[in-house]
Amino acid sequence: MEALRTVSSVAPPSITRAHFSKPHLLNLTQYRKSTSKSTKYNVISPSVPTEPAAPPEEESETGILDQEEIFDWFSHWYALMPVCDLDKRAPRGMKCVYHGWCFGGSGDCKLIPQAPLDGPPVHSFPKACVGVYPSTVQYGIVWFWPNTDPQYKDILTKKKPPYIPELAHPSYAFQTYYRDIPYGSCVLIITRLTQVSCTVKIDREGGTPIDMKIEYSHKDGFATTNQQDCTWSFVSPYIFKSNIQNYTQGELGQKAPEEVVLIFFCIPVSPGNSRLITVIPRHLWVDVFYSKWRNHMIQNLVVDSDLYLLRIQEEKLLEAGPLNWQKVSFVPTKADGNVVLFRKWLKKYAGGQFDWGTKFNGALPPIPHREQFFDRYWSHVVNCSTCNGAYKRFKALEISLQVFSVASTAIMAATKPGMISVAARTTVAVAAILCFGGSLWLSRFIYKTFHFHDYNHAFK
Repeated sequence: MEALRTVSSVAPPSITRAHFSKPHLLNLTQYRKSTSKSTKYNVISPSVPTEPAAPPEEESETGILDQEEIFDWFSHWYALMPVCDLDKRAPRGMKCVYHGWCFGGSGDCKLIPQAPLDGPPVHSFPKACVGVYPSTVQYGIVWFWPNTDPQYKDILTKKKPPYIPELAHPSYAFQTYYRDIPYGSCVLIITRLTQVSCTVKIDREGGTPIDMKIEYSHKDGFATTNQQDCTWSFVSPYIFKSNIQNYTQGELGQKAPEEVVLIFFCIPVSPGNSRLITVIPRHLWVDVFYSKWRNHMIQNLVVDSDLYLLRIQEEKLLEAGPLNWQKVSFVPTKADGNVVLFRKWLKKYAGGQFDWGTKFNGALPPIPHREQFFDRYWSHVVNCSTCNGAYKRFKALEISLQVFSVASTAIMAATKPGMISVAARTTVAVAAILCFGGSLWLSRFIYKTFHFHDYNHAFK
């Protein structure tokens, strides 16, 4: 998934290609084969809460997965970035930042500045070309295919990104949010499954039991429902969607409930790193009244609330091993059904872990210092068009207040006594003090909102 760290031009709707090297699958002979078939059943908590909600199926100790059961992580479309947050100065020609070599959209070299114009056309040699990833645009999101094999150059004509009906509806606008997360995609998916399926607020209140029912579970994902007709769907390998019926208190039975749709793209980037793209479909008339940057700041608070805890949890799970998650976890209630289902899906079709090919060895990077770990600017603001615009406006206001404060003070100091009345001098002095104080407050607000906001859950 290293392509998430690259920037390339996109020209929808045709396929633009940009890639670097061919990924290889891990040796999957260690993966075990499940001996039972998927069936429709209820997730039931035990009478004595000493076992997980849905115990794992019995598995062969020596068997391996059939080839058709192995999940190929490199044969699926991956979301990369919302189009609205791409640099508006792109797309443009690809150029090597070191030597200035120029390339076309298909990876062919167009120019080598160091080669003489009247010499041999060395830029046309196959070794001068760069590899390519197939890419496209759908639902306002850039997608790429993480396989560099030439047989996939026209993959869009054979297989398209997952169809999400809510995103294809013409009467909806989309509230999008993205952030780079300093823990892995597996933990990110489980977190989204838990936060959306459980009716518990982040302030530790409001939790209620959930009677969850499994509708289907297979290689391509699973779906569950509860007694309130809420549906949760997992589309392998990283998309999670919830359709929640929102009943207004006191109006149950008087009018149809409003459906709230949340779509999460929990994209794997590398061990210990992932990218979250959240899409919330809204009616067009509702979207006009939303301040997007304030909505993003609220979502940043939600992400920050358990950031460090989940990173530690990821380390504990890695120490236990991909197939031994139940030894360090306790999931006794029906509300944990989605988490158990995902873990069983990951174990059955992928050996309990993500396949990183030959790019990574699976080890987690060290945890940086707290300010870098909770950083918002480089993980979100710098590439978010809405938040970056708000950040620049606040910075401009801060500088304006500082300039006015300093300038007014300097003018008053240079003015001879008697040229300005005492009342005017007092007014200017008070305004200078207020502007200076306002700039200090605004500076702290900008830092806390757009850079670093330390989160202590115990005091929230």
